[in-house]
Amino acid sequence: MLERLKESLASSPVVNFGKYHYFVNPITDGIPYMDPQLLDEVLDRIYEVGDFNCDYLLGAEAMAIPLVVPLSLMTGIPYNIVRKRRYDLPGEVSVHQTTGYSDKELYINGLRKGDRVTIVDDVLSTGGTLKAIVKALQTMGVEIVDTIVVVQKTDQLARMEGEMGVRIKTLVQVEVKDGRVQVLT
Repeated sequence: MLERLKESLASSPVVNFGKYHYFVNPITDGIPYMDPQLLDEVLDRIYEVGDFNCDYLLGAEAMAIPLVVPLSLMTGIPYNIVRKRRYDLPGEVSVHQTTGYSDKELYINGLRKGDRVTIVDDVLSTGGTLKAIVKALQTMGVEIVDTIVVVQKTDQLARMEGEMGVRIKTLVQVEVKDGRVQVLT
């Protein structure tokens, strides 16, 4: 199961941003290119494990976009993107994101108290992006139906779930060690 994804991850180059070891992969970066068969494999698995009894699919810019758009077509559920750009629209919520390699603001628009979302993301590493989004949604009164992440690059999943108060489904777990990506599950 997920053989294309596992092969793709195992052959991913690793680059360093200071002490943070970042792997470069089509699912997480769109580099070198996205093989439609790889994307199809990942989308099929997300569709199998996900709870889509929601009002919106939600993903963060940029790499959740190629995941939520086809999922929207598959499920008929509209999608919403947490953006990196401020629009100053009524009801816009600013989210402070801190990851292993960046520190910036993200912006949520178009969601209201009582909306139900399924979050889809490409990678969970430090949890900075997901934690910030989940906290903002909870503060807004938005119900998180499900959270699905393609690649888990942490051994702290249980701790993160406890801190966020949500269950996180991941498709594969990896570790970056000695400049290589090792697929664990």
